Amino acid sequence: MPASENHLIQCNECPIRHRSVCARCDADEFALLDSIKFYKSYKAGDPVLWRGEPLEFVASVVSGVATLTKTLEDGRTQMVGLLLPSDFIGRPGRSQIDFDVTATVDLTLCCFDRKRFEALIRDVPHIAQRLMELALDELDAARDWMLLLGRKTAREKIATFIEMLARRSHPGEHDPAKLLMLEMTRDQIANYLGLTLETVSRQFNALKKEGVIDFSGRKTIVVLNYAALQDASGDDADGGVLL
Repeated sequence: MPASENHLIQCNECPIRHRSVCARCDADEFALLDSIKFYKSYKAGDPVLWRGEPLEFVASVVSGVATLTKTLEDGRTQMVGLLLPSDFIGRPGRSQIDFDVTATVDLTLCCFDRKRFEALIRDVPHIAQRLMELALDELDAARDWMLLLGRKTAREKIATFIEMLARRSHPGEHDPAKLLMLEMTRDQIANYLGLTLETVSRQFNALKKEGVIDFSGRKTIVVLNYAALQDASGDDADGGVLL
């Protein structure tokens, strides 16, 4: 089991401070959260939660990436989502988790005892409001995921994936950061997007050849032309799908 470590990061120094569930909290509310938080660290490949097991804590991803998966009765596994920094794990009011959660790379979570957190959100409207915003963002992401799997070509899937990483790395920016850490292997990306490993590699190389992206080492993507990347995703300027 991964070790729990208490108060490794001060809230005012937290890298997800302005995006997490506590983004709207004032000093007094931070103090309340600080009194019930603890950290958990996981190595790449470690299970975080298993589907159906008791949900003893809820958490925000501080660093790293985790996957959400479901396994069918015949053993087939489908990755249904990614958890990136500032994403929230767990649902107040639910005593079990509905998905398997696994650390893709080394992962750090800021955790809160579920029952104490549920009691806290009844008294702290800022946390309840932010939880609703995060839930609505997750709903939008799920709808985009349905579109990606059901209608987009392999090229569009890869471009959408890179563009999503850019937006999530620097939310709110019109032209997100050009350097992106690629935490997942190409095999993991293939599983996530419903593609073969060969197709993923071919599409990455095609975007590189066209001058849309480049690579700086094994785990860094350089976005050379963000507008071209958006065009390759198949989405128009208003977020719809180009037909």
